[in-house]
Amino acid sequence: MNKKTIIAGLLSVGLLMADETKWVSVGQLHDWFSSGGCEIEVGRRHLIPDQQDGLQWPAQYGEQDVKAAKALWIGAANYTDPGTGQNFPSRVVHAGPRVLNELAEFMPTTFKLIARYEHPQVFVDGSPASDLIYEDLVDEVNENIPSDRLLVNVCNTSLGITMTRKIYIYSHPKHDNYYIYVYSFKNTGIYNLAGDRHTNTLEDVHFFWQERYAMTKEACSYGYNWMPQNATWGRNTMNEVIGENGNYGPTVADNPYRASYAWHGIHSGWAGVAGENLGAPNIGGGDIAADGRLGASQFTGVMTIHADLSGTDKNNDPNQPTSTPFPDSDGPYNSGNDHNNTAKMSVEYALMTSGHPALSHAEEVGSGAANDFGPTGGGYSIGRGYGPYTIASGDSIVIVTVEAVAGLARDKQFSIGADWLSGVISNAEKDAHVFSGKDSLFLAFQRALDTYNNSFDIAHEPPPPDNFTVNSGGDRIICEWSNSAESWDTFAGYRLYRASMVYDTTYTLIAELGPGETYYEDRTPTRGFDYFYYVTTIDNGSTNNGVPLESSLFYTRTNKAAYLRRPPEAVLDRIRIVPNPYNVKARNFMGQPLQFGSGAGADRLMFYNLPPFCIIRIYTERGDLVETIDHSDGSGDEEWRSLTSSKQVIVSGLYIAHFEVTQDYEDEVTLRRVYKGDTAIKKFIIIR
Repeated sequence: MNKKTIIAGLLSVGLLMADETKWVSVGQLHDWFSSGGCEIEVGRRHLIPDQQDGLQWPAQYGEQDVKAAKALWIGAANYTDPGTGQNFPSRVVHAGPRVLNELAEFMPTTFKLIARYEHPQVFVDGSPASDLIYEDLVDEVNENIPSDRLLVNVCNTSLGITMTRKIYIYSHPKHDNYYIYVYSFKNTGIYNLAGDRHTNTLEDVHFFWQERYAMTKEACSYGYNWMPQNATWGRNTMNEVIGENGNYGPTVADNPYRASYAWHGIHSGWAGVAGENLGAPNIGGGDIAADGRLGASQFTGVMTIHADLSGTDKNNDPNQPTSTPFPDSDGPYNSGNDHNNTAKMSVEYALMTSGHPALSHAEEVGSGAANDFGPTGGGYSIGRGYGPYTIASGDSIVIVTVEAVAGLARDKQFSIGADWLSGVISNAEKDAHVFSGKDSLFLAFQRALDTYNNSFDIAHEPPPPDNFTVNSGGDRIICEWSNSAESWDTFAGYRLYRASMVYDTTYTLIAELGPGETYYEDRTPTRGFDYFYYVTTIDNGSTNNGVPLESSLFYTRTNKAAYLRRPPEAVLDRIRIVPNPYNVKARNFMGQPLQFGSGAGADRLMFYNLPPFCIIRIYTERGDLVETIDHSDGSGDEEWRSLTSSKQVIVSGLYIAHFEVTQDYEDEVTLRRVYKGDTAIKKFIIIR
């Protein structure tokens, strides 16, 4: 699929959808979800660079997306439209992979994110500084849900089937790389936006999903671009199926689960050694120098946990799914879908009910099919079809699945790739490391299965502090947090981590603190570097074989840099107020705030060359106290956002700033000193 195809697809769906999306990011697996019931290609922001968008793992690092598109189709045979009277030999309603019609096919009624607790408030130098402010838009808080987040989505469909999906999301370090999906498909008879109903029994109903995976964005054209562009949409993705026809379980060594999974396969267009791009090692590309890192070592897939035997028998059917094709991701049945197109729906229904192919996609390629990964230009998707079901009015079908991503840890992606690039390990050894990701994926499947069998409950890690603040100083960076988590039964302490220059990277543990220790001065930063932090809580390990459980880094990770401010001064005559005069009308140019010193912003004045500890009192010309600022961070900088102590905007006029030193200070270089009680006065003008 090329860019023109994407653009055409966007134009075709734009008139049919007004879908709401939510992003979930409290564990190492980040993803977005659509109110329309499934997540279509480039459907979150409808931007071409989002060809790989979502299912980020490990999401601590940038560009780890493995999702290209998804689809959910529901089909029934011999269906008569109650509104028009038209009979369809087979009618199919669609959510994805490129079409979403929320006005007539999948019609959402509920879309909400429930949390066990709100995400913490995180600030750096007084400004909000957490991704969760924008990504964790919680609609409801309910401490009784078993997971850390629960997404609830309800859609009526033009078949009269109402879909309810509940997605269980965890931040526990052993459960944060999978989601558990519980789907209920009920024959409510509601078939349009008006809420009109039929009472018909639905025949030969099939539920069909497609997952189009592409590992990963980091290596591909919208990342660092060392893989060919078509790897971006899964041209070389390999898809495998295990456990078909009930051939799975603990006694089946190779197929312990009924699952489909995918990985980054061989690509003949790779610029390196032919056939050796498994894991997508970085051999250098348009945007990065070679370092060998394995940019696509993830394995991802979907496991079936449960599927009802029938609309009235809720026992598990071990033979579901009954169809596991590998659809051509760019096939004609995957675009222009319409629940009124009889000819097209017959092709779609045939795909949904096609059964199990003799060979899976990976087996076909392995047996010598044309080129490395099959003849299509767009690659292949995982297909999963469940049915046939007869669903009487009021009856329902429940299907439970798990989606997971796993693979090599980030440090291993670098070290193994570097060893391969330098010749320390062979191609075969590198490939063996990559394929160990399948074992990690299966471990995630097993943990999810255990969680489901335990009614979705796990031994939770402690909650994070509900407030975390980081403040830049002159010779230190100060981190402080609330003690809200200390009421947790097994609470044991805190861990504070730091990274430099970028926030989506590996962090170093810099402090371990006990109960009541909620303040830390980091005195080791280097001037000129940006620093990012997060604080976690730990328990005493009593629920995890003595190993402490730790809260997720994503709750408190800062996305705004802290840094060492200018050093303090020991000469009060050098204090400066910038800008002076301050003309509010001149603060913007072409809609952009002017830069004053180290920062920018409306109504912001900076005091420079301060002693490390002082009180700043701001008075009107006639002597009325406007504001008092306690400067205590040890730096030579302080800001004032032109507000009074009662948060009123100040008016035009002449103002007086009175500076009083609150601690003795000696400059180690110049040996100049200021003493507690020393004072200085500066005047400045505000023009509004």
